[in-house]
This record gives sequence, structure tokens and C-alpha cells, in this order.
Amino acid sequence: MNQGSDNHNWYTIDDIEKLDTPALVVYPDRVKANIELLKTMIDDVARLRPHVKTYKNKEVTLLLLEAGIQKFKCATIAEAELLAICKAPDVLLAYQPVGPKLYRFIKLMHAYPATKFSCLVDNAAAANEISEVAEKYKLRVDVYLDINVGMNRTGIKAGFEALQLYMDCTVLPGLNPVGLHAYDGHIHDTDLAIRTERCNTSFEPVLRLQEDIKKRGYAEPLIVAGGSPTFPIHAKRGVVECSPGTFVYWDKGYQLGMAEQGFLPAALVISRVISLPGTTKLCLDVGHKSVSAENELSKRIYFLNAPELVPVGQSEEHLVVEAGEDHGYQIGDVLYGIPHHICPTVALYERAYTIENKLLNSEWLNAARDRKITI
Repeated sequence: MNQGSDNHNWYTIDDIEKLDTPALVVYPDRVKANIELLKTMIDDVARLRPHVKTYKNKEVTLLLLEAGIQKFKCATIAEAELLAICKAPDVLLAYQPVGPKLYRFIKLMHAYPATKFSCLVDNAAAANEISEVAEKYKLRVDVYLDINVGMNRTGIKAGFEALQLYMDCTVLPGLNPVGLHAYDGHIHDTDLAIRTERCNTSFEPVLRLQEDIKKRGYAEPLIVAGGSPTFPIHAKRGVVECSPGTFVYWDKGYQLGMAEQGFLPAALVISRVISLPGTTKLCLDVGHKSVSAENELSKRIYFLNAPELVPVGQSEEHLVVEAGEDHGYQIGDVLYGIPHHICPTVALYERAYTIENKLLNSEWLNAARDRKITI
């Protein structure tokens, strides 16, 4: 059984017997260190627009605000409301609100006038709907044109049609087009040189579109670009706003794939051995409902104090791993796991337990994991 050396046991919890598992735990000192590291990676904190999707709680939001970060990005109405509750000055809903979501968004703008809200748009029908509803409720909505740079899920490709849509938005009474949004989440090559080349290639049409808009006499549109993998690349562009999210907690996937970024794992899933189904196998209490399961079995969770364990099966509440002959594990042994993908893992937990000085300290409610807070 590999427990590792004392120098590497930063994660151990001395009063672990108080914690039922599976549990999400967060190490605030590491979160703070990650925020400070992020600030050193860009020339101006005003260009940071971190995504709330990773952490979903007010405590990290307040740490970001205390660090001088004023702009945020989110994907749901609940996340937007969480940010507004924390008095975040500037919130981009990186989503195109359609149907009831649009009315919730408008209600959010009325409920929290101190926060400047904006959203995405990528087609004329949605632009017209947002304009009509905004005008009905006597508002003007700041919108970013959502540009498809290769993710191929939403957005309009940079070019004449995108230029026309942007110009159309300028004459719609309920809209105020302010910028372009370009998320390149499909670019995550482990080789930074390759990642940089692909990022620059996909981003070039966005710059051309920005220039075309300026040439027609409009104010220079802001650009919000990238996520964690391309953050170091977009951070060098001068005026582009960057929106990494995973950096606050980090995870095994980015630790392996983005080696140039020195963020610290700051959130773990704690598990226990609950059964010994064979001479070489263990059953742990960390199933699909406890750790993000969208990746293949080998890319879901990595155990810091048991790196030799090999997952062989997972169901809703159980994970079976191969430990080998004469492994020495016993019922009740505690395992400290780094999720491969932390963002959807956090969404599986209503709260995170914080660890300070190796002891359980407090609880952070992941309030925005819910689809609704009050609106």
C-alpha cells in the first residue's frame, strides 16, 4: 500500500473519522495560491473574466473579488444570480437565453441592478426575441456575438453573416452589442506549441471580424476568448479578456495536459474501501454520482495515496478497482482522489468541506449547482 512520503501528504486530513464519504473537500490555501498565480500570468487583472462553472459557491467568488477581479462568466441563471448576490460588478451569461430562460434573465437584471449583465447571441431569431422582451421590460441588454471558432456547438462563424448580425443588433431597440465571444474548448493539445498554433489559427477570423466592425464606424467590440487550455495564449494578446475556470481547483486532466500551468490541485473527492470482492479487488464508495463519469473508466479519478489502483468497473454508488495480490488494503481505508474533470464533479455535491491545517474547518455550499436560487 503506497502512502507516499510526508512531503507529499499535503492532502491528508487528521480528523478524517468525522467525514462521511464520498465527500468533496477543498483546501482554501491552495485556492488562494491558484488565484494569485493566475494574476501573475496576465498583464492586467481587468482582463480576467473567470468562469464560475467550476466552483459554484459564494466563498470562491468573494476570494476572486478580494483579489481585484471584477468580471465573471457563467453558463446558467443560477450561476449568474450567485455572482450577483456576491455583488459581482460585471457578469456575462455565456449562453443565449431562449424562451423562459430569457424571462428569467430579464428578471435577474431587474432584481440586481448593481450588476451589469450581458449574454450571447448567434442568430437573428434569438436577437429579435431578446430585443422584444427587453424593450417590453424597458431594458437594453448588452450582447456578445457568439463566434464559432471550431467548437461546433453554438455560435456563428466569423465572416459576412456574423458582421451582418452584429450590425443588425445595433439597430434592434432592446440590444446593445458590445463584443465578440470566442470559446475554443476543442483545443487542448498537450504540446503548448501545437496548442498555440491551433489557437492562433482559429482566432485569426475573430480579429478580422473585429476589424471589419470597426471599419464600418462602430466602436471596437470587446473580445472574450478561451478557457483554461488556451489561457496562456490569449493572455498575451493585450486587450482580449480571458475566461479560465478550472484554475481555482485544477484537476488531473489539466494537470496532465497543461503542464506549463502550475496550478495546484485544490479539490479532492474522498473515498473509502467498503468491500473486498476478491483477493485482488477493492470496492470503493465513489460511483457515477460521486465523480464525473463522462470520460473512459481510466480517466475519472486518480488516488494520491494509492496511484497503483486500476479501475475495472463503476456503477452509481460503487467503483471496483484492481489492487493486485497481497495488497494490504482493509475495509475502511481512506483514499484521496483527484477527479479527472472537476467541474461536473462539483455539480454532484451540494457542499464542499474545507480543510485547513489538516483539519475539517467549514462547509461551502455549492449553491449554483441548483438550476434555481430564487429566480
